[in-house]
Amino acid sequence: MSDAEWILVRDLLPVPGWLAGRGGRPEGYCHRQMIDAVRYLVDNGIKWRAMPADFPPWPRVYAFFARWRDAGLVAELHDRLREAVRDSEGRDQEPSAAVIDSQSVKADATVALAARGFDAGKKINGRKRHLLTDTLGLLLAVLVTPASTTDRDAARLLLTAARDRFGRLTRV
Repeated sequence: MSDAEWILVRDLLPVPGWLAGRGGRPEGYCHRQMIDAVRYLVDNGIKWRAMPADFPPWPRVYAFFARWRDAGLVAELHDRLREAVRDSEGRDQEPSAAVIDSQSVKADATVALAARGFDAGKKINGRKRHLLTDTLGLLLAVLVTPASTTDRDAARLLLTAARDRFGRLTRV
């Protein structure tokens, strides 16, 4: 992570309990190191156990990521960064228009039958990911279904979830 990226992200991160005077043990690794490790993992598509020695040990990185994911901090950080990008583009933080699209992806035989289906239009046995993005292409919501799910049915689920989170969304 470059210094400029860190300056943007640092203020969006939660303050550790021990720094805020709520007690607890000081964390052993810097948040910047942890975020760098998670970004490396996602960018290179590696397994947790294949984390290079330059980063903190993989169990610590995974525990950090899991703790933030379970507390909703990863989604909150994503939302804050999206709002910052929209601000920098001169847009309102909350979108009023969005785009829905889907993509069918082949699934391996190891994927459970309940989680995959057959997309007859594209002749793909697997899963389908449905994305809701704003007009800048920034992610608003994701839904993964068996490939046999129609876009109409998935859109109903996506739009119901989006209605609760994005009150200004009027055009899709």
